[in-house]
Amino acid sequence: MVAKKRTRGERAGLTRHRILDAALELVDREGRTALTMRRLGTELGVEAMTLYHHVPNKDALLDGLVERVFAEALPLADEDADWRTLLRTYAFSLREALLRHPGVLPLVAGRPAVTPATLDAVERGLGALTSAGFPLGPAVDALNSLSLFVIGHTAAEAAGPPADAPGSAAWLTGLDAERHPLVVEAAATGAGTDDARRFRFAVEALLAGFAATDPASV
Repeated sequence: MVAKKRTRGERAGLTRHRILDAALELVDREGRTALTMRRLGTELGVEAMTLYHHVPNKDALLDGLVERVFAEALPLADEDADWRTLLRTYAFSLREALLRHPGVLPLVAGRPAVTPATLDAVERGLGALTSAGFPLGPAVDALNSLSLFVIGHTAAEAAGPPADAPGSAAWLTGLDAERHPLVVEAAATGAGTDDARRFRFAVEALLAGFAATDPASV
């Protein structure tokens, strides 16, 4: 029996997983604009065309990067946890994953969940909420609201102003204290400037709001 001839990608040990790993490393190191199929092929030591055996086009590659970031967040959740614990864990672990990969933030913000693995995550979150009594519509609203908050908050953290730029604590302390006494005091004392504390406060407020909402009235 004649053995099947392996493709160049197979000989190079290429898999979709390895390609996405290399793409994520490239974006982390040099930013999203550096990611092209040709450059990625160079990173992996193959021709760009070889990549198309595993990712059919550039959009599929970008969708895969979104999938990889969500994959870093999801394994931390406990399958047997109640919906509050599951969503809380999801929110915190997604923030950590996005802060590790800020170059992927625009993709996560602008691309819908389309890969099977990413849709599995959506299904899991909706399953937890509907099992707790949420109708499907409010469950979708709750999951989307939490996800959008996490993405927006993390994007603001990643793009925070330099230490002495307008809007920074140092800049705010120089404002007219008679006109803006509370703003100046907050900047001088550091009140409200801890990103992690603010994030935790907002997540708990969202979860409390979801729990307090009568699903039947939504």
